[in-house]
Amino acid sequence: MVEFDPEKFEDKYEHYFPQLQRAYKNAFNTMNEAYDSTLIHGIDQQVLNESEPIYDPDDGFTVALPEDPYDRLTGVVVDRETFEETLDRYTKEIETELRQLFELTE
Repeated sequence: MVEFDPEKFEDKYEHYFPQLQRAYKNAFNTMNEAYDSTLIHGIDQQVLNESEPIYDPDDGFTVALPEDPYDRLTGVVVDRETFEETLDRYTKEIETELRQLFELTE
């Protein structure tokens, strides 16, 4: 396990790239088992590929999304409400994975 240093997270891709990959992969696997795989693959490839994990000492981990995530999704038929609920659940899963990987669980 890599010790988490909030200051190093500023350069997260230099210091924590394998952990970030693992968190996103674990979240993908969890979501893919529970939700429509076409939607999960679409969100993964067309929305989360441009997301940015952020760490704030007060708020913990969050995932910043690109602008207009629903409009980025192509090739998947889904209503906006279902998309937004699924994306929200997916980002929460990534945040949970990050907390667990860095042993920052409460």
